[in-house]
Amino acid sequence: MPSHKANKHGTACEYYLADKYNVRLTDEEGKRLDCSWYDGLRNGTPWEFKATAHKHSDGNPGNFKIYEKYHEKLRQQKGWYGFAVYRIRGTGTQVLKTTAVRASRLPTVRWHGGGDHRGTRQAKVKLETIFRS
Repeated sequence: MPSHKANKHGTACEYYLADKYNVRLTDEEGKRLDCSWYDGLRNGTPWEFKATAHKHSDGNPGNFKIYEKYHEKLRQQKGWYGFAVYRIRGTGTQVLKTTAVRASRLPTVRWHGGGDHRGTRQAKVKLETIFRS
């Protein structure tokens, strides 16, 4: 289960990505969009944001978790992913790098269990898979 701190940093990255890619996180009335498979809309196109720490506290590199059922919906709707890598700076979040990838262009992933809390399989995508040098 993600920690409260991970959620805090993920949320900070989500707002950063929404601003960078001009993605709307609220509806016309200013209420937060409430959808399980995407975070925001840009000109009617769904966007899902993913964030990970550059390195976890145990020293292992971060990875992005993608959920199969939601990925398929995003792909079918010609949606996008916004990815962010961050590190903790004091009590804040420093975004180190970002990129946007059309869901249909996400590199091949291996689906496995572990996404039971979301009713679907998941894949862990390595940083170097998304951020090719």
